[in-house]
Amino acid sequence: MAPPSRQDCKGGNMRILFTGGAGKAGRHVVPYLVGQGHRVLNLDLVPLEAEGVDNMICDLTDPGQVFSAMQSYAGLDELEPGTGLPAFDAVVHFAAIPRILIKPDCETFRVNTVSTYNVLEAAMKAGVPKVVFASSETTYGICFADGEVTPEYVPVDEEHPTVPQDAYACSKVCNEATGRSFHARWGRDIYGLRINNVIEPHEYAEKFPAFVADASLRRRNIFAYIDVRDLGRMVECCLKTDGLGYEVFNVSNDDLSVALSNEEVRARFYDGVPVKREMGEQETFYSNRKAKEMLGYRPAHSWRDVLTEV
Repeated sequence: MAPPSRQDCKGGNMRILFTGGAGKAGRHVVPYLVGQGHRVLNLDLVPLEAEGVDNMICDLTDPGQVFSAMQSYAGLDELEPGTGLPAFDAVVHFAAIPRILIKPDCETFRVNTVSTYNVLEAAMKAGVPKVVFASSETTYGICFADGEVTPEYVPVDEEHPTVPQDAYACSKVCNEATGRSFHARWGRDIYGLRINNVIEPHEYAEKFPAFVADASLRRRNIFAYIDVRDLGRMVECCLKTDGLGYEVFNVSNDDLSVALSNEEVRARFYDGVPVKREMGEQETFYSNRKAKEMLGYRPAHSWRDVLTEV
């Protein structure tokens, strides 16, 4: 049986607390959610200057700040009805130090794990029924490995082992364990998104000609990518789909991020790597099949729509 849809079962728009809306992904996803009719309060260290977005400056590593923000008015207009403090329908947690080599490893691990714990604890104790949090492609141990590491098999799905070598990916694996634990205690829907390399629309013309010329540039990303507009669609799918409990989902576009065919990439870069199933000519090695089957996710964009001569 298909899981119940929030659109079908509850209707109406949602009141969402979003963290990290000023980041690369968040600055696109938050306006997308607002455009879908949701009320969004963005928690970040810097505000997102976008129409219809409410902001609150919040240090997510401080549990007191997170607990207070989780039970806050989103804006002055919410005082007008005189019906008391509204509740959040969902939390979308994207805030993080986004990779290694920005801050020392110990700080990257501390900030990412402590902030996620604080957000989950505050959400559960505030009665929020759903949390969607950003995990990462790096959990599979390929992106920031020392030297070349290939997948244990392709396509890489959510059953693939997660054994990373670096502080950022390790923080994301720990966050997944934290999410699973909070679901075990509270029984709420908690969905983790193993997001592949996020691409903004302008980056197709800027970056992809180099990827076409040298496919090895995409080896650490498993030759995959996620258009930030499709990431917004994925978050919306998570918000609309209830009753899955704790789940993790790969998030990617359907096609490879290089001009080589699936077979050519396997021959050049994945020689000897087991292939779990038959794959399409341009099919991504970063499987999004689970998100399609369980959430109805359908990515709509491709770099090939921009670089039409490839």
